Amino acid sequence: MAVIGVGIDVCDIERFGASLTRTPGLRERLFTPGEAGRSLASLAARFAAKEALAKALGAPVGLGWHDAEVVSESSGRPLMEMRGSVLARARDLGVASVHLSLSHDAGIASAVVVLES
Repeated sequence: MAVIGVGIDVCDIERFGASLTRTPGLRERLFTPGEAGRSLASLAARFAAKEALAKALGAPVGLGWHDAEVVSESSGRPLMEMRGSVLARARDLGVASVHLSLSHDAGIASAVVVLES
């Protein structure tokens, strides 16, 4: 296995919350129904995860926000599910596995994505 891409992103939770409040419809545009009902800190971490994934994929134009979804195993471990435009890009690059880490503390949410062949 070889590393194909690495992405990292951080998100100020309060600022992100203000954006969600200021822009009606943003929550639905960015998040799947399975993600949208989570806490603000969790949403900020998931936004950071989608941004980190895009960076790891080379930030191509045309990736759909709903084509990447952060889900959790029963243990709580986060997993990235990909479909549509995101899955197509991952397949083009030869991605076989996605590693995802999320965190939020001191008002900042962060995510790291590592893609392997």
